[in-house]
Amino acid sequence: MNTKNNRRKRASMQKIEQVLVELLQTKELHQISVSDICKRANLNRSTFYANYVDIYGLADAIREKLEAQVAELYKDEVTQGFNSNNYLILFRHIEQNQLFYRTYFKLGYDEKHKILAYDYRLAEKHFHNRFVEYHMEFFKSGLTRIIKLWLQNGCRETPEEMFEIIKSEYRGREELFAEQS
Repeated sequence: MNTKNNRRKRASMQKIEQVLVELLQTKELHQISVSDICKRANLNRSTFYANYVDIYGLADAIREKLEAQVAELYKDEVTQGFNSNNYLILFRHIEQNQLFYRTYFKLGYDEKHKILAYDYRLAEKHFHNRFVEYHMEFFKSGLTRIIKLWLQNGCRETPEEMFEIIKSEYRGREELFAEQS
């Protein structure tokens, strides 16, 4: 396919995805039709079906794109085998892509898929290899809920303030362990 057609296809897909995200701010996924999207995007249904199987395939494509973006944020750490626990990167990404994260959570993808990979080895070390699954589930659930609340509140706090909240929870845990020793 020539470059002009590739650009047109990418532009059409981007428009379709953007329209779905916008519609999801006021409707549930099952209330949206391909016709709704095409009409609002000013595209033919054939353009939609040339790129997506159905509405759910489109929603999955948006999820995959967001998850790939988040994975890219931490690519160097995964490649080099370390975990900086630098959630500031994530909070900045969320602030810049609020609509997509709201959509991700609204569709319930956080229950089925994990947007973040957690470092199990680091958790084993930190928790002295005791009850690691419980600690990780507690942290994942807490972080997810904090992100959802931040989005719900319109990201009023800065990414730096949100990162400080997470760091203070880590410090609190370390202080608790020090007291117990």
